[in-house]
Amino acid sequence: MDAPQKHSKDPLHGVTLETVVKSIVRRHGWREMARRIPVRCFMFDPTVKSSLTFLRKTPWARKKVEDWYVEDLRRG
Repeated sequence: MDAPQKHSKDPLHGVTLETVVKSIVRRHGWREMARRIPVRCFMFDPTVKSSLTFLRKTPWARKKVEDWYVEDLRRG
């Protein structure tokens, strides 16, 4: 019999930053992202690639995006 697996209670466990960004863009769009988090990579010619580059270097913005994603998960 196998040992029981421990499951993380972190809703971001196993979710890539790319998945987070694409999900928010699909659900809310770039315009809403720029309104909520007014940074250049969301406001001017936004792309997933430019957003990932920025978010990986900017912890405060990444936290806002990840918190938004978790909030969306909880709302369903």
